[in-house]
Amino acid sequence: MTLDRQQIVTEAVALLDAEGLDGVTTRKLAARLGVQSPTLYWHVPNKAALVTAIAEHILEEQFPELSPPPAEEPWQDWLTGLAERLRRALLAHPDGARVISAAQLSRKMAAISELAMSTLVARGFPLRHARMIVLTVERFTVGYVLEEQAPRPDTGADGFDLAEFTAAYPTVVAGITDYFQPGRTVDDLFHDCLDVIIEGAAAKAGPPS
Repeated sequence: MTLDRQQIVTEAVALLDAEGLDGVTTRKLAARLGVQSPTLYWHVPNKAALVTAIAEHILEEQFPELSPPPAEEPWQDWLTGLAERLRRALLAHPDGARVISAAQLSRKMAAISELAMSTLVARGFPLRHARMIVLTVERFTVGYVLEEQAPRPDTGADGFDLAEFTAAYPTVVAGITDYFQPGRTVDDLFHDCLDVIIEGAAAKAGPPS
């Protein structure tokens, strides 16, 4: 069987979808492709390179093209949309956030950062501030999805007592209960938290010159 890099990456993503990141090994991938593990090393020299290739594939699905916002679009709305697209990309595959976190020098992630930073600089932000805003938004997004995709423990197994927890942490529980009124979801929470970050950045900077 003649392999190319694209075949390997496509099958690696399928393995990720089936077994999560911990199940993505060169041995399992080689078995799915019907080859010996050393054959893969012509295309992906190690596990780190394979994970980065998977990350590129995941991001490419949601970001096939990158373009700056129209001049009339507020940068806050555009950056929010960019973060929402990044979250969708990560949620599209099991452990998507872990893959992006583990990837080394992802060119697509660098391209997303470049576009976001250059857009803010073009709108008048100093380079340092533009970098801080973009870095914060990106890391919040990846961290949020890491929590979304983390396996949930069986709370009943360790004798978890909700009443006792509520008594110990009443403000935490009240805040959660207050926020998640009927119809409100984790998507709303992501957007609202993102608003806090972006509006805070805008307020600190003042109007771009």
